[in-house]
Amino acid sequence: MNTKSLIGRGVKSSCGHSFRLLVEGFIRTLRHYGSMAFYKVSSILSYLGNKALDFLSVSVLDAIVPIAKKTQKIIAFTLAETLIVIGVIGIVSALTLPNLNSSTGEKEKVAKVKKIYQNLQDAFGRAEAVYGPYGEWLIGVSGDQAQAKRIGERMTEFMKLSKTCGVAANQGCWTATAIKCRNGRSQSGKPDENTNSYKVITADGTSLILSSFSGGSIQVDIDGPSKGPNKLGSDVFSFLIDNSLGVIPKGTSTWQNGTLTFESLLSDLMGYGHYCTLWVVNYDNADYLKFSSVSGSTATCTGGTANAVTETHPRCK
Repeated sequence: MNTKSLIGRGVKSSCGHSFRLLVEGFIRTLRHYGSMAFYKVSSILSYLGNKALDFLSVSVLDAIVPIAKKTQKIIAFTLAETLIVIGVIGIVSALTLPNLNSSTGEKEKVAKVKKIYQNLQDAFGRAEAVYGPYGEWLIGVSGDQAQAKRIGERMTEFMKLSKTCGVAANQGCWTATAIKCRNGRSQSGKPDENTNSYKVITADGTSLILSSFSGGSIQVDIDGPSKGPNKLGSDVFSFLIDNSLGVIPKGTSTWQNGTLTFESLLSDLMGYGHYCTLWVVNYDNADYLKFSSVSGSTATCTGGTANAVTETHPRCK
């Protein structure tokens, strides 16, 4: 036997032994992944051994075949283990999903209020550009119904609507019930019956009532006429029209001049709820829905005094 042949056999033996050890270690790792995955990898290694590493073909097969015969057992969960896992998932879901849904609902409420506020401001600005300053809109127009019609027509001319009920009663642009306050009391009268207000439904399903009350008043129901509790701060929000400020959340003027204090604001949020819109726009949350009690300028949220709300911390978290 020549020197070249001896060297080749030595290399083959040494490489074959090393590769065999490598394959054995690799296959032991694969035991945990099931027999199907094992046999697929074994086939690939066998193919590479035959085609690309011809001098190791016998060693590769010697390493794979014995181990393959020992790893045909399929590892799986027992029925008891599966039921335990499902039970744990169910418990975790029951604890977390209600809070998640509540948080998502409140964020959606805030987004809807801010969206309609922006739309009202845009419509008001465009109406003033066409018809002049708001203070001149009602010159020569007398009577609550005629004034509501003037304000409503000019404002909604620049909004996308799905239905216009105007000043007519019971046309379906608002829920056929009285609006409820935060404390659960009902306001007098039913908005849909009021012929001194101008009523529409926007393209996204929001109900609007516009009137000349307090110089110009707008109430919105972000859930529309067919859904929601018809309650201030929950789905009904109040705006005013100011000669100099335009469309503003109710209470903005008195808040800015200091007449409306934080203590009075908290009291209203637990009482009538007229200033819920002001809270949402200013603080970007609807956490007043979580208030359990109010004492002076501090509100306690559901969960205890650790979640106290103050003017410097106007949220429950």
